[in-house]
Amino acid sequence: MPARGLRLRCRLLTLIAVGVLMPAGIKAQNSVVMKATVSETVTLSNSPTAIPSNIVSLTLSGDDQIVRVPLLVRSNTSFKITAFFEAQTVSELSVDNVRATGTLVSPQAVNALHVNPQLDPDLSQPLLVLTGPRVSLAGTRDSPNNALETTLLIRLKQERPREPIHLTFAATPVSVIQ
Repeated sequence: MPARGLRLRCRLLTLIAVGVLMPAGIKAQNSVVMKATVSETVTLSNSPTAIPSNIVSLTLSGDDQIVRVPLLVRSNTSFKITAFFEAQTVSELSVDNVRATGTLVSPQAVNALHVNPQLDPDLSQPLLVLTGPRVSLAGTRDSPNNALETTLLIRLKQERPREPIHLTFAATPVSVIQ
């Protein structure tokens, strides 16, 4: 009887070993490949409390000849921002100031901002095109420390009509992989 009990115990231990080690061997033979992409995103807002979007629209009214407009830019890729006016009322568009809002802004973002004033051939109206590299190193579109604050200077013509002026800024990603 002792030999039979010993064989039974050996079979039981063998079954336990196979039950434990076999699945581990099978799991080790499988491999998982995961691929993911992140959407290229550029957002704009004109104040820290505004909801970021890829378009900011403003209406200017009053008698001021010089207007400064702050824009907060967040992007996880290179970007392009284009300013559009509805009427021929602008004599100059330029960037007055650029600064990082915190530690999550790429160090290259401030110095690599490229300003390209252009003339719209259809309207003979100046446009402003800003291009730059990725701004945000981390965070979300609402994070307070990952935006590039760009102050735009808009000089209006003196002989302009006294009606409100509509201004639109549109941001688009510029893919580094073309």
